[in-house]
Parts: sequence; structure tokens; C-alpha cells
Amino acid sequence: MRPKITYYGHSCFSVELNGKSILFDPFITPNPNASMIDISTIQPDFILVTHGHGDHTADLVPIAKQSKAQVISAYEITEWLSGQGIENGLPMNIGGSINLGFCTIKMVKAEHSSSFSDGSYAGNAAGFIIQTSESSFYYAGDTALTLDMQLIPLSFNLDFAFLPIGDNFTMGIEDAVKSSKLIDCKKIIGMHFDTFPPIEIDHKYAYDQFSGAGLTLILPLINQTFEL
Repeated sequence: MRPKITYYGHSCFSVELNGKSILFDPFITPNPNASMIDISTIQPDFILVTHGHGDHTADLVPIAKQSKAQVISAYEITEWLSGQGIENGLPMNIGGSINLGFCTIKMVKAEHSSSFSDGSYAGNAAGFIIQTSESSFYYAGDTALTLDMQLIPLSFNLDFAFLPIGDNFTMGIEDAVKSSKLIDCKKIIGMHFDTFPPIEIDHKYAYDQFSGAGLTLILPLINQTFEL
């Protein structure tokens, strides 16, 4: 069964795999572009969080509470969640892997900062590689281009990847193209773009840069569901 993906804006996606739903970096209600989405309808089985910044965690607590989803993230974030009454966090750190039965998850390095809204430390920023018997994909989180990405294809044959392309706070279009080559992945879903003025992009330019490099770029619409 092919993964079914729903885009909730910014860097927030759900991915359905083998009857289970994984939600990534829930930031929806503060995003005016995502005002059509009712977060009470989002019921993931697992929530993966790459780092502590508000534009990746704003709806984490309410969605985790309503869905009873297990939250997988850095140790510091799961500890913070326990103070919010969420006790079923599953802490990880970079380089570690876990087996959830329907998939395995490996936490990999992201080159970015990570803190909570009060400025306190939220652990290291990270990305995730999710692998099932049918597919393998990379969710990069917020990151710069880094040579560590070239380690990924040594262990994983990626079918697609979620990469930030908005520049300013993360890598931009040109570096995302370079990243695609380092991870040896030709199908890229763009994220972390157009939410705020500093990360607005020229869509035609983005498509042209990726296609010129022999890559397929997908810039999904908010609330769009599609299969890969």
C-alpha cells in the first residue's frame, strides 16, 4: 500500500502507513494559511517532533492529548511534555533507531537550533528516516545543507523525502537540490515555505531548479491529500 500524505501547512504532514498515521511537527492553528483545518479531527497514532520551536510544536499538546498518540522526539521534548500531562512520550537521540512493528524510525542529525518558547533548551534538532517493508522516506525537519546527508543512502534507499526549501531559517531551493543529490532521492516534497514573508518562494523558479537537476518537486496545497 502506497503512503497517503496530507499537508497541514508549513512543515506539518500526516503520513498513513500500513493502517497507522504519523503526524510530523504539528503547527496549524497559528498559521492563517491553514485556517480551514479543524485540529480536533486530527487523530494520529504517533507524533514525531524534530525540534522545540513554536512553528513545529504549537499544536503538539492539544493533538497529543485528544488523540492519545505516542510522541517520539528528543529526550528534552518528551520530558517537557510530561510536565504538560503527556506521559507516553518515547525519547530518542540522534543515531538511535526504534521498531514500532509497522515501521522502523531512525533519528538523524539536522543542522539547526532547538529551544522552547521561553528560550530553554529543547535538545538537538533532528530529522527522521521511516522505513517499512514497502517504502522508505526521510523527513528532514529544519536543517541546513550538511555533508552528513550523504550517509543516508549508505543504509537507506529513499522513495521520497520532505525537505525545507524556504531559505532564511533553513536551506533554500539551491541547497535543497544539492541535498537531494546527497541523499540520492529524486522525489522531493517541499516544506517550510510561504508561511511567513522571509520564507516565501518563487514556485516556478523552484520547479525549474529541481527539474533541471532531474528531480521531481512536489509543492502541496494546504489540506491536500495525495499518495506516493
